[in-house]
Amino acid sequence: MIIVFVVLVLAVFGGLHWYVWRRMVRDTTARPGVARRVGTALVVGGPFLMFAAIASERGGAPFWLQQVLAWPGFLWMAFSLYLLLGLLVGEVVRPLLRRALERRSTPAVEPVGVREDAPVRTRVPDLEAEPSSEPETRSEAGAEAGAGAEAGAKPGPAEKPEPAATGPSRRLFVSRVVSGAAAAAAVGTVGYGTYGVLRGPKVKRVTVPLAKLPRSAHGYRIAVVSDVHLGPILGRGFAQKVVDTINSTQPDLIAVVGDLVDGSVKDLGPAAAPLAQLKARHGSFFVTGNHEYFSGAEEWVARVRELGLRPLENARTELADFDLAGVNDVAGEDEGQGPDFVKALGDRDRSRACVLLAHQPVQIHDAVDHGVDLQLSGHTHGGQLWPGSLIADQANPTLAGLERYGDTQLYVSGGAGAWGPPTRVGAPSDITVVELASRQA
Repeated sequence: MIIVFVVLVLAVFGGLHWYVWRRMVRDTTARPGVARRVGTALVVGGPFLMFAAIASERGGAPFWLQQVLAWPGFLWMAFSLYLLLGLLVGEVVRPLLRRALERRSTPAVEPVGVREDAPVRTRVPDLEAEPSSEPETRSEAGAEAGAGAEAGAKPGPAEKPEPAATGPSRRLFVSRVVSGAAAAAAVGTVGYGTYGVLRGPKVKRVTVPLAKLPRSAHGYRIAVVSDVHLGPILGRGFAQKVVDTINSTQPDLIAVVGDLVDGSVKDLGPAAAPLAQLKARHGSFFVTGNHEYFSGAEEWVARVRELGLRPLENARTELADFDLAGVNDVAGEDEGQGPDFVKALGDRDRSRACVLLAHQPVQIHDAVDHGVDLQLSGHTHGGQLWPGSLIADQANPTLAGLERYGDTQLYVSGGAGAWGPPTRVGAPSDITVVELASRQA
């Protein structure tokens, strides 16, 4: 079944790229040549670089090679998506544009015949011209026709002028206009979405009332950051932007809720170094995400502890006004390190408010069962690339923002970074300051 699924996916993927090649390359070139060869190389090379970038990252290739492949490979992933969407929209525009051109290029044809008021002109032979040595071959009718043409008479049906734009040239023009517009839209969309990620996340603020929170904790601020995804593209400079943004909010507590990295401690240890600068009155806490288990979770847990963050591995700490707990990501189950809600929450005093850090929103159902008041999660990226958000929304109980499940509230951060393409469309990156509110205040 896995082989059949892989073959089916590759067939669909190949078919979509064939469609892109047909519309962008074959239909926009009049004949085989340099332009068609270059276009074909781009359409074939883009997917190759994309798969190579993914394989090098997951396969632990030399880090320099991951960096070389990541930019073109992952950007092609985003560009090809929006190029395909643009071309599909172009299928609707294409026939409309062709009809408009046909109406403009069709000439008005007058009836064939001689106007009654047309002046009669008589050809006078040039008596001084030398006689031709060629024998006279034109018939009398042909001579009259020739005389009519010389006198400015209108041509007959056989001599009707062709439209300015012929069929093949019109089709070529339409293909180039539609393809050019699709390419421009894709470049603009990906360019703006990439700029939005590289400039760093913006601060988002949300107030969450908790029934059990004492008045003394009213206004308590938790800076929530998820899905930083330090890797071959987003490195130390990006980590510094995230740290500076968090510190600018002056939070009481910092919660890093998973997917901090995409790579080993050996490759990304220097990139994560700015995390040591995080400042909060009650410290910084960390729980694993699924990408930590792709990158060596045990080593990263040890590394973030060295940087001053406190990992909550199925554990709980009792703060002055509420309990703060954290559980491992569900991806850890394959390594015997999955979430353990009983260990983290089983013996706690349920009269106290409890805030849970859990990477994936799907863990909300266990949180409800254990009387958690607020779960803080990430994982979804808010969909990252529209229309992927439509799929992500179906796969998660909450895509982004705050929702209630029984007596438990769930807040899902859109994330600070990006996986794969360093691009976001319709899902801006953020760091959220969650301000707890006491109903007793």
